[in-house]
Amino acid sequence: MHSLAPATGTDKRQAIESARTDTTRGAGVRNMQQLIQLRWIAIVGQVATIAFVHFALHIRLPLAAMLGIVAYLALFNLASLLFWRSRQDVGDLALLFALLVDVAALTAQLHLSGGITNPFVFLYLLQVALGAVLLPAWAGWVVVAASCAGVLGLVAFTGPVTLAAEPARGIADPYVQGLLVCFALTAVLAAVFIGRTARILRDRDARLAGLRQQAVEEEHIVRMGLLASGAAHELGTPLATLSVLLGDWRRMAPFEGHPELQQDLDEMQTQLGRCKAIVTGILLSAGDARGEAPAQTTLAAFLDELVEEWSATRPVNRLDYRRRLDGDVPIVSDSGLKQMVGNILDNALEASPDWVGLEAVREGQDGERLRLKVSDAGPGFTEQALANFGKPYNSSKGRPGGGLGLFLSLNVARSFGGRLHAANRHPRGAEVVLELPLSALALEGREPDEPTDE
Repeated sequence: MHSLAPATGTDKRQAIESARTDTTRGAGVRNMQQLIQLRWIAIVGQVATIAFVHFALHIRLPLAAMLGIVAYLALFNLASLLFWRSRQDVGDLALLFALLVDVAALTAQLHLSGGITNPFVFLYLLQVALGAVLLPAWAGWVVVAASCAGVLGLVAFTGPVTLAAEPARGIADPYVQGLLVCFALTAVLAAVFIGRTARILRDRDARLAGLRQQAVEEEHIVRMGLLASGAAHELGTPLATLSVLLGDWRRMAPFEGHPELQQDLDEMQTQLGRCKAIVTGILLSAGDARGEAPAQTTLAAFLDELVEEWSATRPVNRLDYRRRLDGDVPIVSDSGLKQMVGNILDNALEASPDWVGLEAVREGQDGERLRLKVSDAGPGFTEQALANFGKPYNSSKGRPGGGLGLFLSLNVARSFGGRLHAANRHPRGAEVVLELPLSALALEGREPDEPTDE
């Protein structure tokens, strides 16, 4: 069962580190997929270029050796595709090895087809660019060193074919034609694949920034939770004293003969009971009063009880409560969830004292998600409030500490694996929607009961 109990700093750091590792792994997988896709394009391009040069330009190439390298590259790419398909962890060493294989294959093909006189020698620059984008600095320099070694090898070791360049012929010269094709190919592939890879890395960095922001917010929750728990302990004694005093006043002569004063005492006792319930809820959520077994109930009963308790302690003129559940389900009654929904209802009541709406619906193919929508007929959210929804101290109420309610609610929703979002209604009012997976509250091994539509 979830609660509002603050997790330890170690737990939070471990969770963020785990999420950061998962994010990095996802980017590594996508980068490897980019390399595999680029390698297929290189294989097709090599076959087409070899055929064109050998048969159209009548430059005799060692077809068996060059097609053998193409076949080896295709087998390596197919093995890479099958190997990485079911894995989630692609490290820098794996990406470095894949790029070095590409550099070696390019070196071998250039050695067999003109060496340093082959205009496609500039394809080394594409490998260097990919290494600089995909890999850490040290690994990128390894790719640079391998490419430089490949170029030096082409100079030192002459291959079976030598290409003659006649730049004076202009576009009619095969070397110039190959140079133009190489330039266009390198530019296009760099723009497409390096741009796509950069977007993957930007997405990863954005997710990591979001995780860091979430960690800061949750540390804020931890501090607030510790302060609230301590305050709840300290408030217990004065609240008990006030309850005794109110009981004594009720039996005193000045109050017994005045029904109006008795009514005021009843209201004071009701509000005092509400304060004590809030304090008890804080202690329950902090784990200080968990001696008894968790209360087992059903989703419908939990919602009905929540609405009944909230309506009895708030001056609401009209609560439009609609519960449309496609079958009930047994759950554990969670005080943290009850407080969160009550807080959202309180905000709606403050904005719209005459009418508040609450709609509960089960969604999903098997009804595995609970959707709670709290609506009001107030002025609605400002654009700035919607843009900063769920951030601490985002409030237009102008009082100290304002804006913490929705911030706390958003973090509680996250702890349940759910989400909280807001929008304005047309033509007036606002709505806050809470979506939770029922698995976060459901009792294991229990089947849903009969439908309880209302």
